[in-house]
Amino acid sequence: MLNTLVVIPTYNEIDNLEPIVARVLAANAHTDVLIVDDSSPDGTGELADALAERHPEVHVLHRTVKDGLGGAYLAGFAWGLARGYWALVEMDADGSHRPEDLPRMVDQLVEHDLVLGSRWVPGGRVVNWPRRRELLSRGGNAYARTVLAIDVRDATGGYRVFRADALRRLDLADVASQGYCFQVDLVWRALQRGLRVVEVPIVFVEREHGESKMSGAIVGESLIRVTVWGLRRAMQNAVRVVRGRGALPSVRAVSHRVLPR
Repeated sequence: MLNTLVVIPTYNEIDNLEPIVARVLAANAHTDVLIVDDSSPDGTGELADALAERHPEVHVLHRTVKDGLGGAYLAGFAWGLARGYWALVEMDADGSHRPEDLPRMVDQLVEHDLVLGSRWVPGGRVVNWPRRRELLSRGGNAYARTVLAIDVRDATGGYRVFRADALRRLDLADVASQGYCFQVDLVWRALQRGLRVVEVPIVFVEREHGESKMSGAIVGESLIRVTVWGLRRAMQNAVRVVRGRGALPSVRAVSHRVLPR
């Protein structure tokens, strides 16, 4: 059986963890959950261990180093790849990503390598977001599309499904980005390697418990790194043209499509 692993990073998510795990297990067959806890002081790690004792599908990875969302996902991916899972999922612990949408997303792996749960394609939307958060997300995605010359509408979204063999092609060992930037980084790598990327409309629901991990530092990192990646690509392209080797292949639409609502 082709099993799926849902990787859920946690830091102080004690009020959200048990409900989201229950929903994942109820809505998805042949699916395991890996909770990656970064030494939460509120007892989230202990709750994760208790859930693992009750459910054989639930596993826990405790980390003593706290290097952000990107580091937690990379550790979870490495754990899952080493154990032979066919598909690996990024999912937030706070309930903003609906587990009930996951079967539809996983089904797209028959024809695609990376499936993005998208808020900003027709049929996608957000619930209970303040206007400033929506403007920040839409603006960040517009900037990434412009600078990187891609068509992905929601490159910063954190609900996504990878084929395991696609993840192995992304050179994860040198990924250093975090937060929103981590999500853009992996999409950018996928498109440059010609992987098949599809956006599936989702409804994103703002968390009810706990605090968002968004910060000014995360936004700043995204702006800087995306700008550097875009400039580097432009310079590489210019050098190829000057040397008569032809322009780099476009990543704008070759490997990307949007699923109808």
